[in-house]
Amino acid sequence: MAITSHDVARLAGVSQPTVSRALRDDNRVSAATREKVRRAAEALNYVPSEAGRTLSTRSTRRIGVIVTDLTNPFYPHVIAPLHDELQRLGYRMMLLMERSDEAVAEEKLLDQSLDGVVLATATTDSRLPAQLDRRGMPYVFLNRDTGGSGDYASVVDNEGGGRLVADVLVGLGHRRIAGIFGAANTTTGRERELGFRLALADAGIGLPEDRVARGAFEYDTGYGALPFLLDAAERPTAVFCGNDVVAIGVLNAALKAGLRVPDDLTVIGFDDLPMAAWEVFRLTTVRHDLRELSRQAARLLVRRIDGGADPAGERLVLPTEFVPRATHARIS
Repeated sequence: MAITSHDVARLAGVSQPTVSRALRDDNRVSAATREKVRRAAEALNYVPSEAGRTLSTRSTRRIGVIVTDLTNPFYPHVIAPLHDELQRLGYRMMLLMERSDEAVAEEKLLDQSLDGVVLATATTDSRLPAQLDRRGMPYVFLNRDTGGSGDYASVVDNEGGGRLVADVLVGLGHRRIAGIFGAANTTTGRERELGFRLALADAGIGLPEDRVARGAFEYDTGYGALPFLLDAAERPTAVFCGNDVVAIGVLNAALKAGLRVPDDLTVIGFDDLPMAAWEVFRLTTVRHDLRELSRQAARLLVRRIDGGADPAGERLVLPTEFVPRATHARIS
């Protein structure tokens, strides 16, 4: 006869639900009890049945993570800690890579095979959050959200980070300043641009449209935008980029154009990806805690699944800091 969780419970002297919680490292069970249950399970050679667990709890312990741009170097640095934190909380992560949010909605998210969803590349015009709400599927936004008051999201102080960059550039004496921002349908793009513009306005500095470019948060955006910005009526002496990947594109475009960074052009990024510190780049940028961004998203989603999240929404915002390296300089 097959060993069951009830047999483990009798040997460990605990209830069957405690066995289930202990074997998935639920923090509501004390460390001593979890160890006692594990020893009992090992003594009986008990292997938990995922199918049985799903039937009894109506929980799959699986979380879907939607990423529509895994080629962007930003996402591997948030996906890995997200996986680790979900695993610590007793969940398995399923990475869903599609070209758009809507492409995965009906078939892969709403078929009862997941307990929750992390939306890592959401846009403000995506219909997927509304679909998930209608189906009662718990979800959280990671890095981007809709900007609405009812969002459940782990995000960065994008506006504050944009202000930081503007204040630094003004302090260095720059007046002809350009910006390469993210797409208009992303909160990261909008908020970083807003903070940057507001701080420049406070200093009495304008940002004309011939010194502004927008696009996807990718290398080609920065590489392709710099020649356009250099043709502005007043050539910029500094460029704020929507993220580090865009900034690296600008650095390469500047090299091709024969410009010296930072002597001829100051370039500042955002995110502080590990590659930003490489000696070949030494990119001046804005830092936030990439790992904590993911960890708090995982914890928030599990709270939603367990019914412990604020019903009015929770928007967890990480602070930013300026990281000076080698791509910025005082205007001569």
